[in-house]
Amino acid sequence: MSKPIEFTDSNFAEEVEESNNPVLVDFWAEWCGPCRMVGPVVEELAGEYEGKAKVGKVNVDHNPEVSVKYGIRSIPSLLIFKDGEVVDQIIGAVPKNHIKEKLDAQLV
Repeated sequence: MSKPIEFTDSNFAEEVEESNNPVLVDFWAEWCGPCRMVGPVVEELAGEYEGKAKVGKVNVDHNPEVSVKYGIRSIPSLLIFKDGEVVDQIIGAVPKNHIKEKLDAQLV
């Protein structure tokens, strides 16, 4: 089963902004309770969308540059990128089907 990709300040442009597939990015931190609720869902989605979309995580404590660039003020924040642009955003812990609906909309 595929695991979420660990996106960092140094690989974000290559992995996310230059990706040919849609990308779901989970901005999180270890101390964030709701992030721990979303984490397992993101891991499941990484496996389910393998080959169709990239799924990964950014630890905001370790990667401040990309977090500031995209204005992340509350976590968890899930951003969906397509063609290098943010096309959708989900803030807070939400049900898996809500995330899937938004990601599926970018797969057409």
